[in-house]
Amino acid sequence: RLWYVTSRGEVVCLDTEGFHDGRNDGPFRGEPNEHLDEADVVWVVDMMKQLGTLQHNMCTCSVTSDGKRLFVTTGNGVSYDHRTVPAPAAPSFLVLDRDSGKVLWTDNSPADKILHGSWSSPTYAKLGGQPQVLFGGGDGWLYSFDPKGNGRVFQAAWKFDCNPKDSVWELGGRGTRNNIVSTPVFHDGKVYIAVGQDPEHGEGAGHLWAIDASGTGDITASGAVWHFGGEDYHRTVSTVAIDNGLLYAADLSGFVYCLDLATGAHYWTHDTFAAIWGSPYVADGKVYIGDEDGDVDVL
Repeated sequence: RLWYVTSRGEVVCLDTEGFHDGRNDGPFRGEPNEHLDEADVVWVVDMMKQLGTLQHNMCTCSVTSDGKRLFVTTGNGVSYDHRTVPAPAAPSFLVLDRDSGKVLWTDNSPADKILHGSWSSPTYAKLGGQPQVLFGGGDGWLYSFDPKGNGRVFQAAWKFDCNPKDSVWELGGRGTRNNIVSTPVFHDGKVYIAVGQDPEHGEGAGHLWAIDASGTGDITASGAVWHFGGEDYHRTVSTVAIDNGLLYAADLSGFVYCLDLATGAHYWTHDTFAAIWGSPYVADGKVYIGDEDGDVDVL
C-alpha cells in the first residue's frame, strides 16, 4: 500500500501492484480503467467534502504513520481575503485507519486562530515509552497529542509557542509572527522546529527552537533548551537535518546554518545566493541542499 495527500485535499491509498495483480482492490471502484498503467485506488478520504475543511492555497502534508494509524495535516486555513477562518470547527489534524481509511479522530487546533494555513507534516515519536504525535499548528504553536486520543490531549501532552510573545501577525508577511510549515524533528528526547510563512510573503525574522519534550501543559517558558533566530536566522519552510551532534538548517533567504545540537552554538553559515524552499539532507558525511535557481550545493 501507498498513501499520499493530493492537491485536491484527498488522502488516497493505492495498491502498489496496481492492476498487475489482476484485482481491483477496494472499496473504491471509480478508476477510469483497469489498464496496467492505471493506478488501483483502494480508498479515498475527501477532506473537504467529508470533513468540511477549506484548504488555503494547497494541501502539502506528507502522511506519517505509527504502523496502524495515519496522521495527516489537512491544510485548513483562512478565506481567500485572508481575514477569517471560514471553517474553524473543521479539523487541522486528522488520524485515519491505515487499512480502511476510517476516521479515528480529529482535532481542530487552533480553530479560528489559524494565521494562514495548516501545512506542517506531523511527526510520530516515543518519549519514555509514551507515543505522541507532534503537530505544527497554523498559529505557530507546536502541539503534542496521544495517537489513540479521540482528540483528547493525553496527560503528558504539551504545547509550545514557537514565536516571541510580542510578535504580531500582519497580512502579506509584514508582521513578526510566523506559522509553522516545516516538519518537527524528534531526536533524543528533544524536538527541533523552525517557523516561517508562505514564501510569497518575502523575507523576515525567523526562529529555530530546541524543545524539551518531557514537560506537560504549556511549556513555552520551561521547555526551551535553546533558541536561534531574530537577525541571525530568517523565515523558513525547511525541516532541519541532524547528524553526529550537529544540526543543519536552511532559511528562505538562502542560507544554510550549522549549529551545535546540544547548545545551539553557531559554527558556520553558507550562502547559496538563491531562496531555499527545500530541506537539507545529510548522507556520507556531506550536506545536500537545493535552491530556487535549481542548483544543488554539496557541503
